[in-house]
Amino acid sequence: MQQDAAKETDLQEPANAPEAVEAPVAEDGDPAVEEAVVEELDEVASLTAQLAEWKEAAVRATADLDNYRKRMAREKTDLIRYSNQSLLEELLPLLDNFEMGLQAAAQDEGSMIFQGMQMVKKQLDDFLTSQGVEEVPAEGVAFDPNVHEAVSQEKTTDAECGAVLHVLRRGYRMNDRLLRPANVVVAKAPAEAGEAE
Repeated sequence: MQQDAAKETDLQEPANAPEAVEAPVAEDGDPAVEEAVVEELDEVASLTAQLAEWKEAAVRATADLDNYRKRMAREKTDLIRYSNQSLLEELLPLLDNFEMGLQAAAQDEGSMIFQGMQMVKKQLDDFLTSQGVEEVPAEGVAFDPNVHEAVSQEKTTDAECGAVLHVLRRGYRMNDRLLRPANVVVAKAPAEAGEAE
């Protein structure tokens, strides 16, 4: 029990170590003893200051390491989540061409070619969904420059000004990250009767 108490007191840092130690003065006033005591007090103060610096450096290093670990975990998660992004971006033009072929084959909906292309289209859609890819909503919604790319404007009274009228090329996003913006035609208010065109 006494040993535990002795260990605790040994481990504790003395409060105000330089001030707690008083220089004993030799009775005969020996200047060499006084000088040695002053040097020891200076050394204690210097070591206490170094200890404080090293403690602060250790705290900073620990915080930096913790921040590094968090950043690496976040980057690893993003890397796994978006690892297929470049492959999927290259796949999108092929999907556009396939959809144009599907529209052409739709002229004869009873043909085996059209039915086969529909099955392939469904597989492609399922694959994209499993990869976290979804189509950017465009037609009939308000134009959003973050996900839409306006190709042209069209005067109309059928829709509100700034609404998307037609989608020329579909846009896609992958887990909240935009892969490709949708190319759209945006509604424009018609010119008023008194306005020259």
